[in-house]
Amino acid sequence: MNKAELIDQVSKDAGITKVQANAALDSFTNAVVTTLKKGDRVTLVGFGTFSVSERAARNGRNPQTGVVIKIKARKVPKFKAGKDFAAKIGSKK
Repeated sequence: MNKAELIDQVSKDAGITKVQANAALDSFTNAVVTTLKKGDRVTLVGFGTFSVSERAARNGRNPQTGVVIKIKARKVPKFKAGKDFAAKIGSKK
């Protein structure tokens, strides 16, 4: 499912226009990004938690040449599914 399909589904489920669904989705993603940039986490009970993980600097290899390269430390977004969400995905309907 891509963003347009998600907007269409939200629009139908919530009984709102696609423009309103797009605005709501954009607002949600902006709020998550802003919160993660501040170093906080976003927890949606039953769905999951968005957080930021720190990756340490490390050495890697160029797969074509085999030359060792340095990979910088960085922050990456992380999502951990909640118990209810994981159970719904794992169950057969």
